Amino acid sequence: MKKTGFFLSLLIFAANVFSQQEPQFSHNIFNKLVINPGSAGYNQAICVGVLGRKQWSGFVGAPQTGLINVDAPVRILHGGAGLSLFSDKLGIENNTGAKLAYAFRTTIGVGQLGIGASFGYMSKTLDSPRLVPITNDGSDQVIPKNVINDNAMNFGAGLYYNTDIFYLGFSVSQISESEISYNVPFKLARHYYLIGAYNFRLGAILELEPSLFLKSDGAGTPQIDINFLAIYNDFFFGGISYRYQDAIVPLIGLQWNNFKVSYAYDINTSELRGYNSGSHELFLGYCFKLPEGKTAQKYRNVRFL
Repeated sequence: MKKTGFFLSLLIFAANVFSQQEPQFSHNIFNKLVINPGSAGYNQAICVGVLGRKQWSGFVGAPQTGLINVDAPVRILHGGAGLSLFSDKLGIENNTGAKLAYAFRTTIGVGQLGIGASFGYMSKTLDSPRLVPITNDGSDQVIPKNVINDNAMNFGAGLYYNTDIFYLGFSVSQISESEISYNVPFKLARHYYLIGAYNFRLGAILELEPSLFLKSDGAGTPQIDINFLAIYNDFFFGGISYRYQDAIVPLIGLQWNNFKVSYAYDINTSELRGYNSGSHELFLGYCFKLPEGKTAQKYRNVRFL
């Protein structure tokens, strides 16, 4: 059992170091701020979003993530500002951090373009005393005997264009590729994101919104999510996503009086499917509508609260 726990911990830690390092989410359509600072303030409202994710239930050391996003238009700055706080636990590693975002917003055609930048701080802690060396005397000089911690600053940038029926965004995070050291130094990998969606009104009370989410660290295979969301009477919504070589994700939710609640369940399709019972993710959001001014816009569908 000790050998298994140690092996799983190393697998999870190694995956975090050498693969895509930022947390994975299924509610990407409601969670743009943390990946694209250009989206700050696009709702023309003060919006708060809270997200909790428990990945790979039943898997020892599986990721558990919490996130809070707050953003609002700031007319004196000719754009919007936002703040993201997150906590991400993977086996013996704990990551916490924050991102401040600003977007300059300007009208182009029938929509608005946000040109954004973010400044972030990340702290990584390794609970190394929990590691159990597989040696005769139960010791290993390579493994630190105490809890170790390091932190780094990072930067991001993004473009985000939206109208009342579609949005498109491209962003880059961890541009500076800051270095963090756990005895052996490694860099925070640069990540690239592409998001887009189009809203089709199929009748007086029914809408369909296909969307795409692409994430890459520029080295491994990109992660691609293809999503379909149906919206009924601006109140009930449900949909399904396919994450390439990873999961099928049904999603269901409600919104009323600017409040939104949504639940997603990942059904794993990779080789890990026999070792876990799926991933659970819950999203809660609320937007405080601001008085309409010259730059205020009205949006009619569920993704613009």
